[in-house]
Amino acid sequence: MYQSKIAGVGSYVPENVVTNDDLAKRMDTNDEWIQERTGIKERRHIKKGDGNSTAKMGVKAAKIAIERAKIDKDDIDLIVFATLSPDYYFPGCGVQVQEMLDIKTCPALDVRNQCSGFIYALSTADQFIKTGMYKNVLVIGSENHSGGLDFTTRGRSVSVIFGDGAGAVVLTRSDHNGEGILSTHLHSEGKHALELSLKGPSTEHWVPEIIAENPQGDDIPYYPYMNGQFVFKNAIQRFSEVIMEGLKANGLEVKDIDMLIPHQANLRISQYVQQKFKLRNEQVHNNIQKYGNTTAASIPIALCEAWEQGKIKNEDIVVLAAFGSGFTWASAVISW
Repeated sequence: MYQSKIAGVGSYVPENVVTNDDLAKRMDTNDEWIQERTGIKERRHIKKGDGNSTAKMGVKAAKIAIERAKIDKDDIDLIVFATLSPDYYFPGCGVQVQEMLDIKTCPALDVRNQCSGFIYALSTADQFIKTGMYKNVLVIGSENHSGGLDFTTRGRSVSVIFGDGAGAVVLTRSDHNGEGILSTHLHSEGKHALELSLKGPSTEHWVPEIIAENPQGDDIPYYPYMNGQFVFKNAIQRFSEVIMEGLKANGLEVKDIDMLIPHQANLRISQYVQQKFKLRNEQVHNNIQKYGNTTAASIPIALCEAWEQGKIKNEDIVVLAAFGSGFTWASAVISW
């Protein structure tokens, strides 16, 4: 089997910065309350008319990754797009990217695993390359959360967390054993699916029914719901498990980690995991303070930023880990 390695990384976030104080003007909250619970100071939101969407931000990140990979766009054999906030209910963002980048006809697929979506997408791309089916795969994580959040006091526990943005990598074939993606590990536990969910519209509760009901109370199905404490407890458990699973599969120990890129769900979760594994600050990269939780985009944005800042070097052991809605969780171990 071939190996797959990350040949190029890219990211994009909207220019519009939304601070905690900005949110406090729209709901009953404040900077101290938000930072204490999430670690977030600000996030980026798309502004109407700024030319951004989930797919368009993905394209902007992808262009950077393709350029850094030193390949032509038509060398892309497959597009894998991870998001929970596609531009349309259908078709998916993957085919939009193919058209916007003017890539010759190629397969494109979308991954809907929310916060774990990028690692699921990366794992999918890895399998296609390892088997020899494709040589270069464009993997994108992109989210436009701000267009679907409840910015009243009713929705503050969820809406203060999320931001918009996109990240991308080009995964390419390598003939060198021990280089690139060493392993990926994917899990799900659907019995907790509704603890972090957006239930409507759905085929069981479709748009005409929602319009007819015109709900005005607290239970509005087209806004996200999160059982925060329950999600937090499961996240810290699964993060730890899936990181150790990846290390053990490759005969590695915690001390071998050069850089941990956790999904940016909540700074307190990342700090808990860091303390549990006794990792130094320079071994973990967090940027939720600036961008909030960008779901499927959070890992590639953080990965790109860490690489740009020189925190990731050749032959470093890089571990990616995520937990989110589904519940799903995943990890990837990479020899950079």
